[in-house]
Amino acid sequence: MSARTLFLAWQDKSSRQWFPIGRLDADVERPLYRFRYIGGVGQARELARFVPLWEFPDLKQDYRSPYLFSLFRNRLMSSARPDREDYLRALDLHQQADEIEILTVSGGYRMTDAYEVFPKLVKGPGGHFSCRYFLHGWRHVTPTGQNRIDSLKPGERLQLTLELNNPATVLAVQIQTTDYHMIGWAPRYLVRDLATAMAESPSTYEAEVVRVNPRSAPATQRVLIEMRGSWKRHDPMTAPEFLPLVSE
Repeated sequence: MSARTLFLAWQDKSSRQWFPIGRLDADVERPLYRFRYIGGVGQARELARFVPLWEFPDLKQDYRSPYLFSLFRNRLMSSARPDREDYLRALDLHQQADEIEILTVSGGYRMTDAYEVFPKLVKGPGGHFSCRYFLHGWRHVTPTGQNRIDSLKPGERLQLTLELNNPATVLAVQIQTTDYHMIGWAPRYLVRDLATAMAESPSTYEAEVVRVNPRSAPATQRVLIEMRGSWKRHDPMTAPEFLPLVSE
């Protein structure tokens, strides 16, 4: 695989609201990395007074480099770390995984800032897609739901349900086991596109457990899930907040 796309999101600490603000297009084989701000940054500035990143001070600039920008590079574990093998195993990645593969699954979480990385959903032949993400919000479910997480097995089927009155995001995709234990939610950035797939082709989408990491693992990497589905007409991540401020 050559060119791949990741999005960058920022959280306003006051309101706890998240905004997609940037797009990274990466071709690790050339190599070439390209960063542009996207439509969501306007909302972040208007509603939460977002200040441009020091590495990318101009909202209308098309930033290009043969090296991965430090904002993203600093979200990767050093190859010299003795626990790197365990880290990649927790992400269900092979030991030769490249930096973009790692960021795609890990989300690039850091305790010291308010940014996340998430992949662009890709519509394949016949409208089909698949995506992997770590379970969100599992610490906020009932103790029974948390205990059910401990018994999950790789390959176990899961159920996805649209939630129309989530107190934080209004629309959400709730994840349940087949015995109806609510265990968490899908990432907020994917909700609109996942909800469309569930509405357009309710018989084609499915989800399953890929990996369950122990409770000692980072909370953001507890349960890895894969979802598959299709869109008949919808093109994912084409809403205004995902479109670059600088065109091709």
